[in-house]
Order: sequence, then structure tokens, then C-alpha cells
Amino acid sequence: MKEDFINIKVSIITPLYNSSKFLDETIESVLNQTYENWEMILVDDGSKDNSVDIVKAYQKNDDRFRLYILEKNSGSGVARNKAIKESTGQIIAFLDSDDIWVNTKLEKHVAFMIKTDAAFSHTSYGYMDEDGNKIKDTYHVSNKPVDYKKLLKRTEISCLTAMYDVTKTGKQYMPELMRKQDYGLWLSILKMGFVSIPLQEELAFYRQRKNSATSNKFKLILKHFAFLRITQKLGILQTVYYTMHWGIRGMIKYY
Repeated sequence: MKEDFINIKVSIITPLYNSSKFLDETIESVLNQTYENWEMILVDDGSKDNSVDIVKAYQKNDDRFRLYILEKNSGSGVARNKAIKESTGQIIAFLDSDDIWVNTKLEKHVAFMIKTDAAFSHTSYGYMDEDGNKIKDTYHVSNKPVDYKKLLKRTEISCLTAMYDVTKTGKQYMPELMRKQDYGLWLSILKMGFVSIPLQEELAFYRQRKNSATSNKFKLILKHFAFLRITQKLGILQTVYYTMHWGIRGMIKYY
């Protein structure tokens, strides 16, 4: 059992765009993982800073880092999909270039997915500010599996905690939208009939940056309504119902 556990390779999907300020901290949180069978696939989306040079410096000492450079700025959805396409691991995990994992994230999460036979899973997480200081309370995920309808009502699954097993779901890609690509992917996986099994332990930290999209939920209500109408093809009453739930829960979560 332990040998089978170690043999499961995790592909970490990380898009880059002018990420140099926080990138070292993110990469170091991967290097410090107690679980070592991983590859980190970083896709640069037209950065103007030295993000690419930072990754290349790590590549010199560790061939688990794989770097791809897009010809033009195409958005994080395109960058993540490129990384998913190039991935070779059984499990796909996501970590943005300004967030971090605790050092046991992969070990505990992979073991949890094996124990529960999960095709898709997510964990609780904490918040930090731009200086890396912990802020607010831990976001505790629910203690029950999340299905498609439940996810329509709340932002339960955060990108930095999500993992799916390619052997169960096949490779699944994000819709190439400017925003909410991760949410679109989670919904598409759940719509296939899978559920996301929650691991309630805090295993990651989301960096809440000033003026970020997630820091201004009020402005996102109409965009979320449009997202559900266009991508999920819900009726107007259904869209209003789910948008109201999502908006109220989102405000509670972030404020």
C-alpha cells in the first residue's frame, strides 16, 4: 500500500504572469513537501518581469520543474490548460503563483484520496496578506461530499486545494474564459456525476491581495449570473436562485 502511494505522481499546475514578487515563496512551499513524487508545470503567460528567470534557476537544480512559455498573453485558463495537456501525473493539482501549501499538503491529500477512493477532492485553507501574515479565520470546508447542485450554491472548492485523479475522470480542462475558469472546471467534473470529497484540514494558504477580483464580491454578482446562464445554460429562475445563494455565501466567506 505504501509503495503504491509513493508511486502516484502529482502534476502541479501553475500559471505565471508577472509573478516574481511571490513566486519564490510558492515554489519553496512545493520543494518543502514531504511527498516528493511530483512535477511542477509552470506556464508563463507573457510576463514582463523576471518570473521566467526565477523558474529557470530552480530548473538547474531540480528537473521536476517544467517550464513552458506562451507566445502571447492568453489568460490563466489557457496557461493552465497547456500545463494540464503537458502533465504526466496521475493526479492533477493546482497552485497559483502567489499562494502556498503547508509542507504536508500532498502527503496528506494523496493519502486521503486513496483512502476515500476519491476522483476529486479539496481541503480547508487559510488566508494571508501580501506580506505573508495570516489573516481572518480558516475557511473550513463542509464535512459532506460536494455535488454539482451544492457547488452552484457556494464557492466551496478553492483552486489551491483542488486535486483530481486522471485515471478516474480523464484529463479535464478549464473553459478558456478570462475569469472563473477554475469554477467552470469543477462544475464540469461534478456534472459528469462525480463528487468532490472534502478534507477538512487546513493545508494551504490563499494570498488575498489588494483590489483583487475576489476582494470585491459585489461587482461580481452580475458577472456570475451571466456565467451561469452562458456556461451552465440554466433558466432565468434557476440562475437567480443559484446566484443569490452564491452571492450571500461569498460575502460571508470574504467579509
